[in-house]
Amino acid sequence: MSSKEFELNCTVRTDLGKGASRRLRRLDNNIPAVLYGGDEDPVSLTIAHKDIKKATENEAFFSRIITLNVAKKTQKAVIKALQRHPAKDIIMHADFQRVSDKVEITVNVPIHFLNEDKCVGVKTGGGSILKTLNEIEIICFPKDLPEYIEVDMIALEIGDAIHLSDISLPEGVTSVSLSHGDEDSDLSVATVQAPRAEVEEAAAAPAAPAAPESDAGSDDSDEKED
Repeated sequence: MSSKEFELNCTVRTDLGKGASRRLRRLDNNIPAVLYGGDEDPVSLTIAHKDIKKATENEAFFSRIITLNVAKKTQKAVIKALQRHPAKDIIMHADFQRVSDKVEITVNVPIHFLNEDKCVGVKTGGGSILKTLNEIEIICFPKDLPEYIEVDMIALEIGDAIHLSDISLPEGVTSVSLSHGDEDSDLSVATVQAPRAEVEEAAAAPAAPAAPESDAGSDDSDEKED
């Protein structure tokens, strides 16, 4: 997917502060944003709310290179943070990070789970899929940035799990977690759970009675005292 699919027109914002941001949102239906990173100073921006709202409706917006048109100059960037209103469907603020073709970037990329309904543990075992990760934090150069990572669930049986190390990442893409190299870095991505009835039955099963303690030791000690 080309980065041209995500192109936002921005203006440089000079009226700063919380009051100015509130006026921006309330009176002009725009949002404040910041562009930072690279060898340049941070720049405060203004973006039309309708434009960024439409862009964020596409999942790929969060894992693609975005073109920002700022004062007749184009800037390549990725979205790093998005603040939403807690109760309304309104975007409050956006943070963008500049990118360079020669510098690796760290981005969270969504996971697309394939064949969930055809999964062996679901289709024949009656189980369910528990997803523990919905995105993967990766490192790569901008040209290698994938829109999403695919995870095929078809062959998993009851009790099986997929971890980060089981996923084939595209060439030039590295998992941030796996790069740490410790035991806890290989995170679980998804597990096929047993049917709920079997889980509840196992939990309700009575525990095996404890073996009676032997009193042979006390008899030996009595004999020695005699």
